[in-house]
Amino acid sequence: MPKLELSVAMGDYDRTRPLKDGDVQIDGVSPVYMNLSPEEIFFRAFRNSEFDISELSFSSYLVKRSQDASPYTAVPIFLSRAFRHTSIYVRKDRIKKPQNLIGARIGIPEYQLTAIVWARALLNDDYGIKPSDVTWVKGGIDEPGRVEKIALNLPPDIKLENAPEGDTISAMLDRGDLDAFIAPRPPGCVGKNPNVAWLFDDPTAVAKDYYKRTSIFPIMHVVGVRNELVERHPWLPAAVLKAFEQSKAVALERLSDTSATKVTLPFVEEQMKAARELMGMDYWSYGVKKNLPTLEAFLRNHHQQGLSSRLMKVEEIFHPATYETARI
Repeated sequence: MPKLELSVAMGDYDRTRPLKDGDVQIDGVSPVYMNLSPEEIFFRAFRNSEFDISELSFSSYLVKRSQDASPYTAVPIFLSRAFRHTSIYVRKDRIKKPQNLIGARIGIPEYQLTAIVWARALLNDDYGIKPSDVTWVKGGIDEPGRVEKIALNLPPDIKLENAPEGDTISAMLDRGDLDAFIAPRPPGCVGKNPNVAWLFDDPTAVAKDYYKRTSIFPIMHVVGVRNELVERHPWLPAAVLKAFEQSKAVALERLSDTSATKVTLPFVEEQMKAARELMGMDYWSYGVKKNLPTLEAFLRNHHQQGLSSRLMKVEEIFHPATYETARI
């Protein structure tokens, strides 16, 4: 039987490179890989379903899935994960602590971005700042004119406005027209304006405490398979999960070989040791069972923030064949 020739769109990560380079194969698939930026992948995937297998924004996927309108079925492969304490920037001349954000104007590129959902969740859960306590100002980070990828139906108490035409949220923060900024990327004025800095002076310490208390390692991106392919080839989602697991294992093995460091960064051995002491040997785990606290927290906050049309259960967001995997 000939292999399926499928397009695969994903970012260029160490954990996906063995797939792109051909060191790891997806059973039954002849892939055509495209390394693209997450912004381009998500826009093309959710607007036109352009890819057969695609990296997806977790938040965008849940918005669509809760409406039974997602063109993709997710597999519990978490290509991007990050503690989002470093995503919150403020004007330090007026915001001294998280509680000062009540009543603030906060710039964001899109309301439903996964990183921003997680940032709002930690502000709400740890500091009592509800999404309705601030005014959200939406615009491009450093280029004007960014639009929301998917239509939203937000609660009436959410105050959301657009940045002035031709303006950016980075420039508005720089001028002081905004009190804070939350995004997956830093604003362009960081390092140039001494009044713009992280909300948390030591975000790593705060994030480690957060993990110790919650066991949550925030998930940003999942992998989706187009629904038509899932229906025609029910073996495909499990094959995709198996291949991405193998690719990550190869990446971790290479990262652990520090005879010649694989990344352009000092203290790699020390950072790996610290991550494993805090989070266990499989600190970047795929699959459902090991990630239940993170998944349940995200589903709850996503719905509370008015993004999911209903409170979804973990057992309904991934393909059924991917909740358990074979053991040898």
